[in-house]
This record gives sequence, structure tokens and C-alpha cells, in this order.
Amino acid sequence: MHIAVLDANIDDSAFARRNQSETEKFRSLLGRLRPDWVFTEVSATQGDLPENAADYDGYIVSGSQASVNDMTPWVLGLLDFIRAAAAAHVPLYGTCFGHQAIAKALGGQVAKNPQGWEFGRVETRLSLPWDGTELPVSLYAAHNEQVVALPPGAQKTGETPGCSNAAFAIGSTIWTTQYHPEMTPGFVADLVQEYGPQLPPEVSQKARTSLSKAADEDIISRSIVAFFERAINQAPPKDPSR
Repeated sequence: MHIAVLDANIDDSAFARRNQSETEKFRSLLGRLRPDWVFTEVSATQGDLPENAADYDGYIVSGSQASVNDMTPWVLGLLDFIRAAAAAHVPLYGTCFGHQAIAKALGGQVAKNPQGWEFGRVETRLSLPWDGTELPVSLYAAHNEQVVALPPGAQKTGETPGCSNAAFAIGSTIWTTQYHPEMTPGFVADLVQEYGPQLPPEVSQKARTSLSKAADEDIISRSIVAFFERAINQAPPKDPSR
């Protein structure tokens, strides 16, 4: 399977440069389960999007420090591409900004979280969109915006006390989560150390305390692999003209 990671990361700091790219994070997460899968980095921020949504077997829309409500040219281009990929029934998986971008592109709404920042490890209740299996898992969070209205036809597949629409699915080819399965314990510890001082003290302290236990990487990585494999098998034939 050939997956394109639509990299929406706008962080060009020394912190970002000394850590894995968004594509490398997902390659590390999923490649250990499917070493024959190929992951190609596509820079959404540079507008470097495929001309044809059917060029890849599936897409992952990454996290970002940007807001999907920033009507910059690259965000608008990404939203257009998401709509094209959804119309072509090419599998789409999104995390954090990617979750919000897919929601907004397809008719949902994104706004500031009235409860403020979620940061660190968060207990999340997910359900698998294909059979409803409940997955009580912990995942990493770093956001202060969230999906406040799901797109038409979306099925909620996750929620937390701080985020009602923590995950959703549309049909068999779209699944998203507000949280970050691709982040490792080491990366999140560095993230909290780097950016915690810029946030309210109670947010930083809660994040540090939450890292006493690692997130459930194995459960979520297997679920993402299963999503893509099922989506490929169940999607209608691709229209090569799209």
C-alpha cells in the first residue's frame, strides 16, 4: 500500500528540526506492522498536492500548529483536495489538525475549545467504525480547537470529557481522531518541556503528570492499519479521470 502523508506542519523551529517529520512519525507507527507499505511525504503547506486523488492508495492528514479556520491559500487548497479525495472514495485518515480539516472540508465546524487546552496523555473512548468495538485507549493531545459540529453523514466514533467529537467516520473510507497516535512518549515529553512554559501553569502541570504512563500505541496502530486495509477493500473502484 502506498500512503501519502499530507504534511501540514508549519513549525520550523529548532525543536521541530531535531525531531521526526510527520511522515517519519507515521512510518514508524505503522511501518513496524506493515513493513512493505510505502509512505510518501507531500507538503500541504507548499501546495504540493497530487493532481489526481487516485495517485495514492490512501492519505493521512497530519497535525499542525495552524488553524483550519485560517483562510490561507494552502489551507484552502488542502480543503479542496480533501473534498476531491472524499468524492473519489480514496481512504482518508486525519489527526488533530487533519481531523479538523477533514471535518471542515466536508461541512463540519471547528472552533476554540471552551474548556481551553488539552495537552499530554488523555483517556479516550474510541469505537471502531466498521463494527462498533469499543476501544478505551489513551492518546496524546496538543490542541485548543476542536470539531464542534460534525459533517453531514458523519458517525461519532470517539469522545472525551474535554472533546465531544474526538473522532468520527464517514462511510468506510474516512476516519479521524482529534488525538495523536503518531506521537511517541519521548516526543511528547520534549513537547511538554518545550511548549509547556507558554501555556497556563495548570495546563502544563496536568500534562507533565499525565506522562507517568505511556499512550496505547499498539492498540491504535493496529486499528489504523485495519482501517486502511478495510477501506481499500470496500471502496468503490477509483475513477481515473478524477
